[in-house]
This record gives sequence, C-alpha cells and structure tokens, in this order.
Amino acid sequence: MLHLEGVSKRFRGGNYGVRDLSLSIGSGVLGLLGPNGAGKTTLMQMIATITRPTAGTIRFDGVDVARNPNEIRRRLGYLPQDFGVYDNLTAQEFLSYFAALKGVHSRARINEMLEMVNLHNVAKRPVGGFSGGMKQRLGIAQALVNDPDLVIVDEPTAGLDPEERVRFRNVLADAGLGKLVILSTHIVSDVESVATHIAIMNGGSIVACATPEELMRVAEGSVWELVVPSERFDELRRTARVSSAVRKSDGVHVRIVSGEEPRGGATAAEPTLEDAFLYTMREKAAA
Repeated sequence: MLHLEGVSKRFRGGNYGVRDLSLSIGSGVLGLLGPNGAGKTTLMQMIATITRPTAGTIRFDGVDVARNPNEIRRRLGYLPQDFGVYDNLTAQEFLSYFAALKGVHSRARINEMLEMVNLHNVAKRPVGGFSGGMKQRLGIAQALVNDPDLVIVDEPTAGLDPEERVRFRNVLADAGLGKLVILSTHIVSDVESVATHIAIMNGGSIVACATPEELMRVAEGSVWELVVPSERFDELRRTARVSSAVRKSDGVHVRIVSGEEPRGGATAAEPTLEDAFLYTMREKAAA
C-alpha cells in the first residue's frame, strides 16, 4: 500500500510542483494522467526517493520513504523521463551492471529481461549505437530486473514504435499483478488498457482518482457525436472541447465533450477514457 498524506514540494523560487496532495493506492497499475507541468514528474521523484517532500509524508507498506530511502530502493524499479546510458557498454554489460547494483547476479535473469524487451539479438552491441527506442527498452529492463514491489515509470513509451508500445503495456500489466506500478503519461492510450486506477493531476494536485470505469460513468451524458463540413469544423475546434475528429466523405465526424447538447444534430455517445479525462479537466477548471 502506498499512502501519501499532505505532500507538498516547494521550490526555491516559491513555486509549488506538488501542493497538499493525499492519495492511497494498493496493488495494480496506477495511470498518472495530466498535462505537461501538472506535477507528475515531481511527485514520482519524491516517491522514488530522488527528492524529498517539503511537507507531508509518503509511506510504502508502512515505511516512511523520506526517512528510510534505502529500504524502499531495494524494492523499487524506476525509469525516469530522461534515461541516460553508458555508450561504451554492451546491452548485456549495461544491464548486468544495474542488476548488480540491485543485488541481482543471475545471468539467466539478465538474458530473460533482454529477451522480454526484444534486445537479446543485440545484447553484445554497444548501447551508444542504439536508437532512442532501443535505449528506452533497455531502461525498462533495468527497472524490472530486480522484480520490484514498486515500479515507477515516467513517460516510458517515448520513442517506442506502436508494436513496442503494445509489448510494453503487456509487460506492465504482468508486473502489476500483486504489486504496484505507477505509470505517468499525458497520452491516455498508454494507460487505458492496463490501468486498474487512474489519477488525474493538474496544478500540482490530484483532481480525480478512480477506476477507468468510474471515470467514464461520471462523463456519461456529456459526450456528443456530430458530422460537420470542414469549414464549420475549424470554427468548432476553437469554440468546443473536441476529443477526436475523423475526416470522411460526408464530412468531419467529431466527438465533443460538453455539458450541453451542441447544435447541429448531435447525438449522445458513450464516453471513452479520453473523453472522461477531458470532462474531468473541464469540470475541475470550472469549479
């Protein structure tokens, strides 16, 4: 169980990255959604013991993260947003080095992880020649190599192609069985198929935390579909909260998140998680 109570992070300039945040979550995959600058990275750095909160407490299974960072680090797998590599090491050497730091010395485990992220065929190549996506996959492997109880990954799908993104989501879903995985992103599709809970952040605070199904139920009656000509769509995009749009032969098929039925023959639609995210952000901004 991860329990945060009254957590704040205030920087030297006086600005808050996180302000008076409280949250309790058990096992599973927690999708941490929010726009850039919402405070997601700051929050994850505090949970991962990279930085200390200015106020409040963070406990994992009853252990105070700030007071006992080494106890948490032994049970932690962490992939930061900007993951650096040692260019002169091979993929196998690199992963073996990080595994040893975490007390893992099994060659079989190293090979298993390289195969899991589809790097086993290039295990002997220096990572300095890897693409951005390959380096990201290596980062995912080092985060999971010690079979951690708490996994924190910040924008992990950056640089991954569509097939790799699907593979990674499956890995996270498996990792979340009986453990806690926190996945931070501003891309809803990264979490909609794997997250057991969604926490939406904005302005350094949690504005909603619920299961995906609960979030979508709250947005029912506020999502609409309509077809408009291209010239009207440009105006609609400026005045309405458009969640998606597809151009077809009969016009632009638009989904709108609105508390009132739009003019022009709109029909009610079943909310998606992206609709629910936009609805929640709109409602909290209006409150």
